[in-house]
Amino acid sequence: MSATTPRPRAVAEHPRAGDRTEGSARTADAADAYRAAARRWTTGVGVLTTRSGEDVYAKTVSSLCTLSLDPLLISVAVAARSPLAAAARASGRYAVSVLGAGQEAVARRFAAPGAGHALGLFTQVPMRDDTGVPVLEENVAWFDCRLHTVLPGGDHTVLVGRVVGSGTTPGDPLLYHEGRYHRLHHHLPTSPTGARE
Repeated sequence: MSATTPRPRAVAEHPRAGDRTEGSARTADAADAYRAAARRWTTGVGVLTTRSGEDVYAKTVSSLCTLSLDPLLISVAVAARSPLAAAARASGRYAVSVLGAGQEAVARRFAAPGAGHALGLFTQVPMRDDTGVPVLEENVAWFDCRLHTVLPGGDHTVLVGRVVGSGTTPGDPLLYHEGRYHRLHHHLPTSPTGARE
């Protein structure tokens, strides 16, 4: 190439409209596949609660995870923009009440947008407030936590709590599977051949 011949200019290629549409479709397909797979994961159901001043917050969750025995830690995820997440940060404490099989109405109540905020305790759902953190009176298990750390989780915030108190009550838990609430089915014992005894 002679000194007088201009060098070819690099041209930045911009994605065509069709490429953007295909990329969006792939992202949507991936999200749909993710949701479908996640719905196959059966979980228990809990109500996450915290108090900040006179404001009490409650939200139905299925993301409870036991993390550690030493120290005693659990985690729970809530929407990053949730007022409950901000309240838990401000107060430094929260509780999770694990719901029993007969508490689907409670789960639905606190899953509804805007239903999980009150001044003082929720009158229609009995709670106790022995340690400064509201706990549902009726539950099959509960965890009273002090905020250990807060982790980013995409569009959610993960609240890691150090468990300072916990307890259980006899009864079966409420389950969540395929977008619906369920109860445990107790099967009769079977022999090694699969026949019922």
